[in-house]
Amino acid sequence: MPVYKFITVNKDSFFAVWKVDESEDDLWIGIQLTDHCQTRFNGMKSELHRRAFLSIRHLLALYGYEDTDLYYNEFGKPHLKDGNYISITHSHHFTAIIISKTEEVGIDIEKNREKILRIAHKFTPFEEYRTLANTEAIIRKLTIVWGAKESLYKIYGQQGISFLHHINVADFSFDQNQTTAEILYHGDVSHYDVHFLEFEGFTLVYAIKK
Repeated sequence: MPVYKFITVNKDSFFAVWKVDESEDDLWIGIQLTDHCQTRFNGMKSELHRRAFLSIRHLLALYGYEDTDLYYNEFGKPHLKDGNYISITHSHHFTAIIISKTEEVGIDIEKNREKILRIAHKFTPFEEYRTLANTEAIIRKLTIVWGAKESLYKIYGQQGISFLHHINVADFSFDQNQTTAEILYHGDVSHYDVHFLEFEGFTLVYAIKK
């Protein structure tokens, strides 16, 4: 099985990354979906999306969970029936889950692409990045910031939050591999630790609520 990475964040939190290179038939082996998830699966037109969906169920199995242990609230946020916190992500041929027994967590994987330069103004003040050495460095940093904001959005789990106006990510250097962030929404402030890693042209970011 192509488990790409296991990471222990702390004694109560951990995540795993799957590199999806199996066929859809192979990924079905040992997997049983609930009626709800089977309906979702049947509506997926992309084979890559279907394979990613199944690989996430294999990631769940690594930690002793089945599809029946997972449910989604009205905002689409995943939850585990045993009360542990979970977040799920996929991008192209990588998928990942993060689980914590004690802390709210969020995770996001993004492929590093020039496209992010065109949408940067929608989620962060772009002028903050003009001092970076080259375009590649700007793309890397913007992708980390986007992944951080996606991770925080997944933790918060409510509609109406603006990436640009409500989520702030503190500046960081690439070699730190971590930063902090906050959400300021409707007068409430929440704080988060953010960590990131880069591999094979992808960026993975995970956040933990303080």
